[in-house]
Amino acid sequence: MKENRVSILNELENKLNIRFNNISLLDIAFTHSSCANENKNIKFNERLEFLGDSILQLCISEFLFNKYKDKSEGFLTKKRALIVCGNSLYRVSKNWNAGKYINMSKGEEMTGGRTRVSILSDCVEATIASIYLDQGYTKAKEFILENFKVIIEEADNNEIIIDHKTKLQETIQKFGEYSVEYSLLRYEGPPHRRKFFTEVMVDSLVKGVGEGYSKKESEQNAAKEALESLGDKDE
Repeated sequence: MKENRVSILNELENKLNIRFNNISLLDIAFTHSSCANENKNIKFNERLEFLGDSILQLCISEFLFNKYKDKSEGFLTKKRALIVCGNSLYRVSKNWNAGKYINMSKGEEMTGGRTRVSILSDCVEATIASIYLDQGYTKAKEFILENFKVIIEEADNNEIIIDHKTKLQETIQKFGEYSVEYSLLRYEGPPHRRKFFTEVMVDSLVKGVGEGYSKKESEQNAAKEALESLGDKDE
């Protein structure tokens, strides 16, 4: 491993507040698959992401199972879905400034890879797996509960609102590089009770229209309608 890469990973360890026995695991966790186009022998994070997703699901399931001893399976499932989702992973990644540390191809970087929700979320899951492989489940569990602490508290207090805009962005990215744009159509009503109407366009095609008593609310509702039009309906 090159000296400058080791220095970058040491800085990342400080962000994560953890020291790896095998730092190459952290390197793999922050290596995007696009690097394989330039070096066929390089290891990237997709396998770690797969493992990390399972560890995260187990950890949060165990936490909720022990916390809510008299609640139903349906209640636990809904709580877990609020905590373990793309938007939560993205929020955690932003706390680390994760995009700065990802090893990716120049082409991926030029198309916005360092800020792409799916790539940053994958790095969080891969990091969880790398800690598990390096130091075991107990350490990985401690890491998860610390980094998801605020999100868990918000879910506990019913403060989490489903972020339809982020989910739409994630959904669209699965199909390739499409633009998503929100446009304010109009507003009506008095200043103290103004209603806003917004449309969202995906690749220049209108996919949803939403209304709300703030621009943000109208955009969220437009994104929700767009998701429904794409066959992805939230419960």
